[in-house]
Amino acid sequence: MSKPCILVVDDRPDIRLSATFVLEDNGYQVQQAESPYQAKELIEASKVDLILLDMNYSLDTTSGDEGLDFLNWLQKRDINIPAIAMTAWSNVELAVKAMQLGAGDFIEKPWKNQRLLKVINQQLAMSGLKEQNKKLTQRLEPQNKDGYQWRSPCMLELMRQVESVASTDVAILLTGDNGTGKSQLATYIHNLSRQSGPLISVNMGAISENLFESEMFGHKKGAFTDAKESRIGRFELAKDGTLFLDEIANIPLSQQAKLLRVLESGEYEMLGSSRTQHTNIRLISASNGNFTKLIGEEKFREDLFYRLNTLEFRVPSLKERQQDIVPLAEYFISDYAKKYQRDEITLTEKAIDALTTYHWPGNIRELSHLMERAVLLIQSTHLDEGDLRLLPTPESQQSSDQPLPLITLEQAEKKLIKQALHQTQGNIPKAATILGLTKSSMYRRLEKYNDIQA
Repeated sequence: MSKPCILVVDDRPDIRLSATFVLEDNGYQVQQAESPYQAKELIEASKVDLILLDMNYSLDTTSGDEGLDFLNWLQKRDINIPAIAMTAWSNVELAVKAMQLGAGDFIEKPWKNQRLLKVINQQLAMSGLKEQNKKLTQRLEPQNKDGYQWRSPCMLELMRQVESVASTDVAILLTGDNGTGKSQLATYIHNLSRQSGPLISVNMGAISENLFESEMFGHKKGAFTDAKESRIGRFELAKDGTLFLDEIANIPLSQQAKLLRVLESGEYEMLGSSRTQHTNIRLISASNGNFTKLIGEEKFREDLFYRLNTLEFRVPSLKERQQDIVPLAEYFISDYAKKYQRDEITLTEKAIDALTTYHWPGNIRELSHLMERAVLLIQSTHLDEGDLRLLPTPESQQSSDQPLPLITLEQAEKKLIKQALHQTQGNIPKAATILGLTKSSMYRRLEKYNDIQA
């Protein structure tokens, strides 16, 4: 761990030298600035953990206006570095003004070394707690509720492979259809890893192109028009932990080079700052995209793909896990029955047959939603086939001998979208799954046909 860096700002070389001797003898790094102007340049260019600030410079020797202006600058720029004000004049009014502008404490010169070190230690400790609290408020860590034990051979083999590499820090790419449980698997890998930090999840499909850098790298207050306060980026939030990038194939091509640079060098800058920061995260990505096609169409960088898939694991669809369908359904039923305080519910033979023959276009996510809905609506303790309300299979949808009407492709597309939304009670992700579309493609069509109501 690097030593805390203290910036001593004073116009007298002997004061700066005296402070440097004391601080370096007690394990601190020290930088020196002879004026607030020089201090601003150092803060912009390098990492500073605490500022020891003289209040008076060239204007006069008593008012403290230059020191107050500097504290005001820190506050306006939302620069959260603890500052200790110091002056050779005992002035209660100046001390109060300095504290109001964000100074953590106030000492008089000449200082007593023990008093100086005590105040510095206190301010660094408080700063660490504030930073930790700020990061915690931004975290949205998924909870690992996966108490189910897989039974199908394909999943047992996948879990064996995952467990053998979870303790390493290599980049992992999880592929597979929507709803197969890629995010839950990422959580499982993180929990088995040696990472001391948190798991930070980011849905890359939900980040707009113009906010990509702000979300991933953070920004300083005032870095752009709407930046009313500083924001910590996802790379910094995931420090010493795991960064999970879901729907990674949806990153705009214009932003892929910026992500590649971080993965190659471990370096990035917050928006509005020239100071380079370093990341030490473990990366897990997930996608249902066809990377071979995307790379061939020049929609995804090949060099970025190879940075992401040091190890690649395909998560099987639910219909490939036949041995798990019924036990997993029973697991969800038990879980939701406890959640909603319902009596114990069992599956009938007809329900079991329906579950095992269904095509599961939405995979585990669909199974979970169906079981939750059934538990909420069922009027008995036996869950029957009719309670499942399964969507029609592709075979049943194609069984009619009625010829299709001759209409335009646009009219047919609108009609299919309306039918899918009607069958799913307006659930757009489920409707997209039925039609074989991604969520983003479905939303684009809804925007195109603005007369369709979800």
